[in-house]
Amino acid sequence: MTDPATPTAPDRLLAVLAAFDHAHPALSLTDISRRAGLSLTTAHRLVGALARWGALERDGAGIYHVGLRLWEIAALAPRGLALRQVAWPYLEDLYEATHENVQLAVRDGGEVVYIEWLAARSSVGVHIRVGARWPLHATGVGLALLAHGEPEFQEAYRTGPLASFTAFTITDPVRLRRVLAEVRRTGAAVSDRQITDDALSVAAPVHGPDGTVTAAVSVVVPHAGAQVPALVPAVRLAARGISRALGWRPNIPRTGEDGPPYSS
Repeated sequence: MTDPATPTAPDRLLAVLAAFDHAHPALSLTDISRRAGLSLTTAHRLVGALARWGALERDGAGIYHVGLRLWEIAALAPRGLALRQVAWPYLEDLYEATHENVQLAVRDGGEVVYIEWLAARSSVGVHIRVGARWPLHATGVGLALLAHGEPEFQEAYRTGPLASFTAFTITDPVRLRRVLAEVRRTGAAVSDRQITDDALSVAAPVHGPDGTVTAAVSVVVPHAGAQVPALVPAVRLAARGISRALGWRPNIPRTGEDGPPYSS
């Protein structure tokens, strides 16, 4: 009987792929072996198989990069490229209406993953890129997604460790519960200086065909002079447009979606 603690062949293959991340997009075979926790011989065999299939590519210097074959497979993910393509016109409209940073994100466990980002040339700087992850409670899109998650998930997340990034990051579970209730009431989430002390984001949930919240859209602006009441309707309009494009046809407005703008 196989020991559950013993890595299987698929485990080792996935460990090789997981060795690559945004901080390590290019790795030597030795780097892959070390980061994947594999012997050099095993890493060499697995990397060779992945390179032949197209999951990895080797440049002239012998350094490995993620291959285009993985991009082709990832493009099939319903919450990836397909969602980005549907959402793009509405993200552009939101950008033209605000000329601020615009983001589209989905939830993966207890994190938000950004799948699209339109950067404003002269707006506040953000620590965001496509594929970046942040804890749900510390971002506008994360709060929008968390507020519409399963009650059991919300409770487990709320009572777990809440990472802090600035003095304004929500780390009190009681306060987080109130914030999530406000998000559901108003149909919008406001994250004020939670990641950096100069930025504020306004987000709204995106619904799939069955009404389930599958994504969130947001605009990120400088905290100083932020006009939240003016931003909320624009963000909600973009989220509603994406939801309808995905096939959402609400019979009646959900609580808060047509309610008063959030006021901080």
